[in-house]
Amino acid sequence: MTDLKKIPLDALHRAAKARMVPFAGYEMPVQYAGIKAEHHAVREAVGLFDVSHMGELFIEGPSALAELDRLITNDLTKLAIGKALYACVTREDGGILDDILVYRLEDTRYLVICNAGNRDKIVAHFRAQLRESAFDDASDRYCLFALQGPKALDTLKALGADDLEELAPFAIRELNLAGAKTLTARTGYTGEDGFEVMVENAHAEAVWRALVEAGEAHGLALAGLGARDTLRLEAALRLYGNDLSEETNPLEAGLGFAVKLNAGDFIGKEALAAIKEAGLARKLVGFEMVGRGIARSGYPVLVDGEERGVVTSGSPSPTLNKNIGLCYLPHELAEIGRTIEIAIRDKKIDAKLVETPFYKRAR
Repeated sequence: MTDLKKIPLDALHRAAKARMVPFAGYEMPVQYAGIKAEHHAVREAVGLFDVSHMGELFIEGPSALAELDRLITNDLTKLAIGKALYACVTREDGGILDDILVYRLEDTRYLVICNAGNRDKIVAHFRAQLRESAFDDASDRYCLFALQGPKALDTLKALGADDLEELAPFAIRELNLAGAKTLTARTGYTGEDGFEVMVENAHAEAVWRALVEAGEAHGLALAGLGARDTLRLEAALRLYGNDLSEETNPLEAGLGFAVKLNAGDFIGKEALAAIKEAGLARKLVGFEMVGRGIARSGYPVLVDGEERGVVTSGSPSPTLNKNIGLCYLPHELAEIGRTIEIAIRDKKIDAKLVETPFYKRAR
């Protein structure tokens, strides 16, 4: 682990007895008290994640809208100031370079949050394509914390944050927390209500400690990547490197809502239009295990005894008390209710295709 980067609050997490593991080039906390306990805390109260490995990229200038819009599959021209949208960055052939969030901070200033494992690739891609706009990879200067769960709002309000009920999902605003200026958005990766707080490294520990203290009365738990994975899978949120890659396209991954083929031009648009016209060859679908066994990424998926796909994500669901997963199957075989088999070591275990998301919070 000596070649791995450390996130700014590494020592604080170790003092909190976090189990640290390699992830996307960093040493990251995978769990504190335990994945199941942290998972339930987010579903029932509030959890706090340090996701400072993520990339933060600023794009600014009179040409920022036009140049950035060409790099993403969604329609940036419809994005209001103070709001965010989800999009993919695709190759000319429609393969996914990354899935990202884009925030419009000001009229000509944008923030992109990209995946840590794709940061270098996306930075190089953006630098090559953004010929007229100012581009700043600020990832090493900021921490990013995710406060997630039904008590996340109460936790922030305990720090004196006013009018947060009016901050709509996918909205962002400047917020003063623990004496520090933050960019706080009502976004997350858990299927729950919550906020993501971006703060400069110099103020990160003060903000983290303030969030922990404010959350004590609301049952806050420190949460790691293990719970983050089970939470996002229950909500059927895609994970790059598992469900998404350069060999997958947004349409077969079920991300067509973030692909606007009727809007402006973008890299990969022609290929995706052709894929849509021809009809999808395969589709990402959800399944739950019928027999005893946990499907893990990479396990073969069989239909009528023949291997037809592979598990991309799989784990126990602490909320539903079932074993669930995602896999790609030929489009004609991806019908809800179909019985499939997962090859788990030397056994073939029954499963069935089900609707996703597996879990959806009550509104």
